[in-house]
Amino acid sequence: MAHKKGQGSSRNGRDSPGQHRGIKVYAGQNIPAGSILVRQLGTVVHPGRNVGMGRDYTLFAKVTGTVKYETFGKKGARTRVHVDA
Repeated sequence: MAHKKGQGSSRNGRDSPGQHRGIKVYAGQNIPAGSILVRQLGTVVHPGRNVGMGRDYTLFAKVTGTVKYETFGKKGARTRVHVDA
């Protein structure tokens, strides 16, 4: 009889951490400049006044102010976010 347990190999444990996407700041909230507003894949939400877009489509505030979302386009099919200073 063996005195130690056999060293079996586990085939689990390779899951990657979540990406934490989504809307980070909602309408009416006051935020400082540089704050991340939305993390997304593609332009689900488009940048408006005083909002910049990063390489990975992350939307961020260019100025300190209040966040406002609005729909635009045909039949309000798209969403845009503004920061009013």
